[in-house]
Parts: sequence; structure tokens; C-alpha cells
Amino acid sequence: MTAGHVILVGLPGSGKSTVGPLLAARLGRPFVDVDAELELRAGLPIPVIFEREGEAGFRVREAELSVELARSAPAVIAPGGGWLLNPGAAPLREGGRIIYLRTAPEAALARMGDGVAGRPLLAAAADPLAALRALLDRRGAAYEGAALTIDTDGRTPAEVADRAAALIREAEGDG
Repeated sequence: MTAGHVILVGLPGSGKSTVGPLLAARLGRPFVDVDAELELRAGLPIPVIFEREGEAGFRVREAELSVELARSAPAVIAPGGGWLLNPGAAPLREGGRIIYLRTAPEAALARMGDGVAGRPLLAAAADPLAALRALLDRRGAAYEGAALTIDTDGRTPAEVADRAAALIREAEGDG
């Protein structure tokens, strides 16, 4: 068993929301999809939150939930792609083991398919691939600073979850 939260980070389309429940099952923990929880609490989809409150309002909500999660029992948590750069998320970052699900922007875009329309930072872009590349340029150093990194391209979600569980157990001395 591992101690503390396991937090999956990466570009939109990297597989956080897909791998998260699989990893949680392997570790015997609950799974929290931060965006889904924020939608539930607001009673609004993420794009509407962005439309009404802007990215700054969304980041405030994200930070508040991060503080709450930092105090909760250990879970596998999948925040949005920009969470890692949100200063208000520091309490959760400091109490968790962060895993970067590294994927090429092209692979991330292919995984999202029509789901790009539900991604506020990509939906408005004339070129979603260029927007993903720009996000990676801005966030890449933060992602690369994660405790663990898993390349997801060419791997199934189950393979990524298996690899993550093995790395976590090894890092915690349980493997």
C-alpha cells in the first residue's frame, strides 16, 4: 500500500481520466477526477464555467478543491492539464506523488477526437494541435519535474496503469 495521494498530470488527452480509475483499482483507493467533481459541484460543464468565470475563476475553484483533497484520505487524483501550474493547488501537490503521463500532442489530439469541443483551451483554437503544442511549451518543464514519468504513446490505458502501480510500489518500497 502506498502513502499519500497519487496525482496524474499531463496534457489534455494524455489519459489521466482513463488511467486514473484503473490505477485506483490496482492501488485499492478512490479515484477523483477534478474536472468532473468541479462540474458536479457547480452544476455546470467546464466550458460554461470558463465562459462565465474565465480561466481565473476556474482556477480558484480548482485551488479550493485541491485544498480540500489535500486533507482527504489518499486517492488517485486526475486534475486538469493546467492544475500543476496553479499556485493554489500547492497543498495537494506537496502531499502527493505526481506522475506525468507523457504523450505527444499529436497522440493526445487523436485520443480526444470530437472531445476537443469540451476542452475550453482547445475548442476556441483555430488549430487545436498548435494549441496543444503551445500548452506543452508552457507546461512541459512543470510536467517533467514530476516524481515519475510514464510514456503513454503506444500503450493501452491498462498497460499505463500497470506501469504506474509498479513504479509507485517500487518508490514506496512495497514492490
